[in-house]
Amino acid sequence: MLKDITIGQFFPGDSIIHRLDARMKLIVTFAAIIEIFVCRNFYALALTVVYAVAAVLLSKIKLKVIFRGLRSILFIILFTSILQIFYNSKGDTLFEWWKIKITTGGLIAAAFMVIRIVTLILISSLLTYTTSPTTLTDAIERVLSPLKKLHVPVGTLAMMMTIALRFIPTLVDEVGKIMNAQKARGADLDTGSVIQRAKALIPIFVPLFVNSFRRAYELAFAMECRCYSDAEHRTRLKVMKLHARDFGYLGVDLLLLGGIIALNILFGKQI
Repeated sequence: MLKDITIGQFFPGDSIIHRLDARMKLIVTFAAIIEIFVCRNFYALALTVVYAVAAVLLSKIKLKVIFRGLRSILFIILFTSILQIFYNSKGDTLFEWWKIKITTGGLIAAAFMVIRIVTLILISSLLTYTTSPTTLTDAIERVLSPLKKLHVPVGTLAMMMTIALRFIPTLVDEVGKIMNAQKARGADLDTGSVIQRAKALIPIFVPLFVNSFRRAYELAFAMECRCYSDAEHRTRLKVMKLHARDFGYLGVDLLLLGGIIALNILFGKQI
């Protein structure tokens, strides 16, 4: 399961999504996430699904990578679905026993939520899949640059956010290595009650935290040795420039927003 976590990883490529300006990808990604939550019916949600699938195909990211990322959040999807099924009592009753009640409204709400979560993961994952950590740092810093007038350390925040994303795959690999080492020493991590399995994880978290702090110290030391600074006039290897394709990408997102609003008005709220 740990090896299925792909968030934070960058897959180099030469697709049209890879070539888009990182600032525009960042803005459009956040806009698309908001638009997903604006959807009030399946018609509007289907439009966002088409948008997400088209973006995935244009990115030329291997489908097995996409499915691997979705498989890592399978528990969250199932848990959310169950909550929607059991706590939504709208519609006709299909099954009822004791305090458990399943209705058509609950099933519809569960399906709506599953599609929404999957679409959300697809769109947000593409940002890190197609953007290198360095470029993403520069993009975050540029987008948040107006906050500098309020004396917000934008450069530091951008660096922290990017490092956090970058180290997710590293920490996942670290957990896998520690678990394999513990199993080789006879640790039983897969059987027993919930409490027993939770106690068995303690020998994993201790070395994980130790290694995490060690990595953080080494990274900070390396940055100091290279005289890293988030100063305003720091030079950059690549200068970001907006092209026609970037504005076209923004235009597609605006069309998506217009379509969602129109479908919401036309078909109303279904959930």
